[in-house]
Amino acid sequence: MSCLDLTNKVYPESISSPSGIDHFDTLPDSILLLIFNKISDVKALGRCVGVSRRFQSLVLQVESIVVRVDCVISDDDPSSISGSADKSRNTFSTLFRLLFGGVIRPIQSLGQLLSNKRSISCSSSTLSADGDDDSSDLDDGVVMHHSPTQVLKNFIDIRSLKIELPSGELGIENGVLLKWRATFGSTLDTCVILGASSVIHPNPDKQSSSEDDDNINEDDHNGGSIPESFYTNGGLKLRVVWTISSLIAASARHYLLQPIINEHKTLEKVVLSDGDDQGVVTMNKEQLEELRVKPLCASSASKRTVVPALNMRLWYSPFVKMSDGTVLKGATLVAIRPSVQSSSSAGEASSSDVSWVLSAFNEPYGSATKVLVKKRTYCLEMNSF
Repeated sequence: MSCLDLTNKVYPESISSPSGIDHFDTLPDSILLLIFNKISDVKALGRCVGVSRRFQSLVLQVESIVVRVDCVISDDDPSSISGSADKSRNTFSTLFRLLFGGVIRPIQSLGQLLSNKRSISCSSSTLSADGDDDSSDLDDGVVMHHSPTQVLKNFIDIRSLKIELPSGELGIENGVLLKWRATFGSTLDTCVILGASSVIHPNPDKQSSSEDDDNINEDDHNGGSIPESFYTNGGLKLRVVWTISSLIAASARHYLLQPIINEHKTLEKVVLSDGDDQGVVTMNKEQLEELRVKPLCASSASKRTVVPALNMRLWYSPFVKMSDGTVLKGATLVAIRPSVQSSSSAGEASSSDVSWVLSAFNEPYGSATKVLVKKRTYCLEMNSF
């Protein structure tokens, strides 16, 4: 039995094209740029840079970039070591290590390829950016680390930037729900926090718990008032901790974005999130321009933006059933604005005043906010810190 010659089927172009033309090279730059913008992931773009000089030139012109930070290196800062006993402080220092500590090899390769220098130093070592030396670095297990600021420095036309951390930096107990979304200009504009002491997921094999439904109905009859036990069993104190922790995490992320925003004047949208989708910081075009014109006020005690004096509106319900059937126990919604901004918009209608709250979270959490804002509103104030 004779063997079939499949060469022409596997490589039809290379055989049938006598001139050996690579038809991919005939694509116009505009099409390649469209492809690179769809890729967006900075690691994949880093690999594209190494393909050819043409690719390298075009990659630097992409408008949409996603940077996923997924490697944490040790922090040799004595101040962070001394504070390791404090769990909350340690989690916030972890955020700084995540962004400035380093990212894994694909981003490192991009930093090497885009560097204007032939060599880049890391700690006490100097690694060559040449392709041949690069492979030997991998064999030796030597890893060079770059912050997102370094990785992005040679991109010339970034319009949309998303940076994703590996996980939420706030240490919370298992079963606790804590989500927040903050917007910033030169300082905090708005922040919405959704929390729950526990989450009951629907069981498809069982019918809805009649006990939970009775509790939800009883809460409706009570007009959404906070029970007395909420103040005595530590419930209110826990919500205050959630609020302060979320604000500190948000202001720390805002602080870390400043050098990127100042360096890339073309930015129109920035999102800094995490793999758990616990917290999100967003900035639009107007807010980005405000930060460039009016520099942020940094805290002298830590690497974060100063949180201004705040007005807060709090809604609470012992039980909230979301659109997917999940039940939040001890559900709390906190809407936060700076005191100055709140007073200047005091004349706005109440319906428009909560529109930014209702749009903070996607489903199914959006359904929880819609339920909570119908409950009784509690107003709180917080000093700048």
